[in-house]
Amino acid sequence: MPSLTVGLLTLLAVMTRRRFHAPPAAFTADKQSLALSLEETRHLRDVLRLHAGDEIYVFDGAGSEFHCAVETIGKNSTDVRVVSEVEPARPESPLNLTLAIALLKGEKFDLVIQKATELGVSRMIPLDTDRSDVRLSDEREEKRVARWRRIALEAAKQAGRAFVPEVTSPLSLISLVITAGQDVNSESTRLMFAERSGTSLEEATESFAERPTEICALVGPEGGWTDEEIESARVNNCRIVTLGGRTLRAETAGLVVVTLLQHRFGDLV
Repeated sequence: MPSLTVGLLTLLAVMTRRRFHAPPAAFTADKQSLALSLEETRHLRDVLRLHAGDEIYVFDGAGSEFHCAVETIGKNSTDVRVVSEVEPARPESPLNLTLAIALLKGEKFDLVIQKATELGVSRMIPLDTDRSDVRLSDEREEKRVARWRRIALEAAKQAGRAFVPEVTSPLSLISLVITAGQDVNSESTRLMFAERSGTSLEEATESFAERPTEICALVGPEGGWTDEEIESARVNNCRIVTLGGRTLRAETAGLVVVTLLQHRFGDLV
């Protein structure tokens, strides 16, 4: 019973952390103080109504989290003193997982970004594919990517992660599978999830010599991959995987893929 009580108290303390984000550049060189941004200051001051001397936690998005004290709350920023570095509210998955998924209409892609972050992905790549329903101009792309990065940040904060997944600018499938060395770690295992021409996840991964630590999962658009895209992926060392006999929407498939891979190789048990 004592150990159970300690565990519950620890969990409660983690759940009640008032968490804020500040990138590494916001910290002083000695990591003894930092400045919160305008957006975080508004949340601290106007939503949570905190004051000088209050305790908060700050994560840097790169994996570190700090126990801090509010010093001065200004109009556009907040000065914060670092008390100590602490363990993040939630651990990171041992699996470095990249989700490369075709661009989707409306808020579907927003949903994938949010939920994939909660599930522990490390990186997300929007894919421009032959059957993608979405085509972005340069101006729209810049705004969309900025929006997706904000969604990933907020989802990481909510999930207790100290690491914010990278969201890249859209890439073509060809640039991903052929010049992957620049965009995804060349040692990463790449799995293309398709509705045909593949094997089960178990069959596709049973030949692994050891448990993979890096995986790039490719998920197609609503209309699926073309035969040419599947063949291009195959000849560039992607394993083709098929998920069951039912047709899934692209956003469903993306989240199912992340869940299965985190369960099989990560920390979803």
